[in-house]
Amino acid sequence: MSSTVNTPFIRSAAVPEVPVKPSPAVDTEILAAIAPETLEDSYVYVHCYFENESEEMLIRIWRTTYLVDRDTGSRSSLVHAENISYAPMWTAIPRVGTYNFLLIFSALPKACTLFDLVEEVPQPGGFHVQNIARNQQDVYHVDI
Repeated sequence: MSSTVNTPFIRSAAVPEVPVKPSPAVDTEILAAIAPETLEDSYVYVHCYFENESEEMLIRIWRTTYLVDRDTGSRSSLVHAENISYAPMWTAIPRVGTYNFLLIFSALPKACTLFDLVEEVPQPGGFHVQNIARNQQDVYHVDI
């Protein structure tokens, strides 16, 4: 024999209906036409290779290092550096050979096709690499 439990049904006051706004439809054709690089912040990665020809060498990077658009003169600022010290500190390169470091810059203008890597320093010897051709990945390898 089964038993059932009778619970009284409690009726609450009527809840007024709240209009629900439907989500807007997404036009997939327009969404597909948007270039992915415009949807997110982008950075420019410059892998630098310095050929050390002596037994001991000191190297550093100044925060006044930029990527300069050849057409407009627009500058992308240095955001981060790896495997190299910021001036006034120095990084010691202990042996002869190629030393590499990475520089990360803010985005270049979208229309930029050619740019320079320029280290503006108050003394001789700043890095300057001219005519770097832009690529879709914004990842570059340059000899200093």
